[in-house]
Amino acid sequence: MLEVKNVVLHYGAALALRDVSLTATVGEVTCLLGRNGVGKTSLLRAITGAHPVSSGTILWEGADITKLPQFERARRGIATVPQGRDIFPLLTVRENLETGFAVLPRGARKIPDEMFELFPILKTMLGRRGGDLSGGQQQQLAIARALVMKPRLLVLDEPTEGIQPSIIKDIGRIIELLRSRGEMAILLVEQYFDFAHALASRIAVMDRGDIVLDGRPADLDEDDVRRRVSV
Repeated sequence: MLEVKNVVLHYGAALALRDVSLTATVGEVTCLLGRNGVGKTSLLRAITGAHPVSSGTILWEGADITKLPQFERARRGIATVPQGRDIFPLLTVRENLETGFAVLPRGARKIPDEMFELFPILKTMLGRRGGDLSGGQQQQLAIARALVMKPRLLVLDEPTEGIQPSIIKDIGRIIELLRSRGEMAILLVEQYFDFAHALASRIAVMDRGDIVLDGRPADLDEDDVRRRVSV
C-alpha cells in the first residue's frame, strides 16, 4: 500500500499541497480527479520523488520513502508515466523500452514478450525513433517503458490527454488487465471523468491543493464529483 500522510509541498513561497492524505492499494486503481492547477501533478511529483515535500510522510510497502531520491523510489518498484509522455524522441522504440532496465538486476534486463501482446503496434516499430511516432503510439510506448521496470506502483498522469478515442479504449483495457492481476497498485490522474469512473476502485477529488472528496465510486455522489472536476 501507498500511504500519503499530511503532505505539504511548496514551490518557493507558493503553497501547492495543503496537508494532503491519500492511499493506493495493490490490486486497485485509485483515481485522482480535479480541474487544472489544483495540485494533482504536484502530488504525483511528491510521491515519485520529483519534488521534495515541505512536511508530511510518504510510506510505500510500510517503509518511509519521504526523503528518498527519485531513482531509489524507482528501485523500490515505483514507475511513472508523466503527463506529456516524456519519451526520448531521438532514441528508437527499442532503446526507449530499454531505459526501463536501469532499475533491474542484470539478469532481468529483457523486454518481456508480453509488452508486444499488450502493445502490438510497438513490435512493428522497434527500429523507429520515438519522435516519429504519433501521440497515441508515444503514450503506449511510455506505458510500456514503465511496465518494463516491473513496478508494484504504477503512476499515470493523464494518459488520455491528446489521444484518439481508439487508443484511449486500448489504454483502458490494459489498466483493467493490470488491476485484475492484483500485482500492483495503480494511481491514475485524469480529467476525463467517464474513463476514470469506469476504472476506479477508489476516487479522490482535489481542489486548491487538498483532497475534498475520497471514497468508493458507489459511495460518492456522481453529480457532485462531476461538478467539482468540470471546467
